[in-house]
Amino acid sequence: MSDDTLKAVTTPQEESNAKNNKNGQDSPASDGETQAGIQTLSKRQRKKLLKHQKWEEERDLRKQRRKDRKQQRRVDRQTQGEEGGEWTNSRKRLRREVVPSSLRLVVDCSFDNLMMLKDVRKLHKQIQRCYAENRRALHPVQFYLTSLGGQLKQNMDENDKGWVNWKDITIKTEHYKEILAKEELVYLTSDSPNVLTKLDQTKAYIIGGLVDHNHHKGITFEKAKELGIEHGQLPLSSCVKMNSRKVLAVNHVFEIILAYLEKDDWQEAFFTILPQRKGAVPISQEGQAAQEKEDGDSDSDSDTAQPLAQSSSNTPERKEREKGDAYLVHVDNSKERSDM
Repeated sequence: MSDDTLKAVTTPQEESNAKNNKNGQDSPASDGETQAGIQTLSKRQRKKLLKHQKWEEERDLRKQRRKDRKQQRRVDRQTQGEEGGEWTNSRKRLRREVVPSSLRLVVDCSFDNLMMLKDVRKLHKQIQRCYAENRRALHPVQFYLTSLGGQLKQNMDENDKGWVNWKDITIKTEHYKEILAKEELVYLTSDSPNVLTKLDQTKAYIIGGLVDHNHHKGITFEKAKELGIEHGQLPLSSCVKMNSRKVLAVNHVFEIILAYLEKDDWQEAFFTILPQRKGAVPISQEGQAAQEKEDGDSDSDSDTAQPLAQSSSNTPERKEREKGDAYLVHVDNSKERSDM
């Protein structure tokens, strides 16, 4: 007899028993008849039925075991907290030490129509990097993203749908001049003659969200003058000698400011963030290297500058940042540029 035939034989009896039980009547089937019904099942069906019955019988026992395990884990956590609380609560402890800064950093995304799609995608990755670094900074700033729209917003919607859930950031489609007071604005641009030696916590510093490979040189400086707002540049030239132009990517400017807020030292902040490819050398050391070259050592510049760049790049902060890059978005810095 096949399995389908067996099911057909037993089904009417089961339906009758269920109907009688629903009406409050005792089932006419005796224990013997029930056992007989089981005997008519195949070996596989009997095994499956017995397994299901055992599962139902042990339901309360399983529930109690889950409660016991949960209670034991709670006790273990409390015990570990007493014995090595500093280790178990290290992340919470570090988070409590975070002191948010009142300083505001604004990424101006109003240059969307001046960029090709590939450059818009690079800007998106730079913004992702800014967001991630600010979230784990010791003194996170008040992060603003303004004039969001066009290609950039479309790219974010397509490739990073989670951006709508970002925390500790103000994202606006409006221009920054409609959101913040004009007297509080300072546009950061490498073309400005004003060198910033300190950061004013009451100001909102604007970073031009532009990746243009120098096709629109000086555009942020001209825009600041057009709008009649303050402008300035970071003291890069007074602290660092570089092999390339002093135009930095959006995320580099953002991260340098975060580092400065933590270290209160511009030179240390620069060397924590600047990529090695820029060949950065401290100004004081550069002068010493030049003097040695004048004395007749033609290789003094390379012999002096290279170890300095390497020593600066091997700082604990640099190593920590490289470890953190495993979960951050990779940015191809070798081709990215934007006005500071």
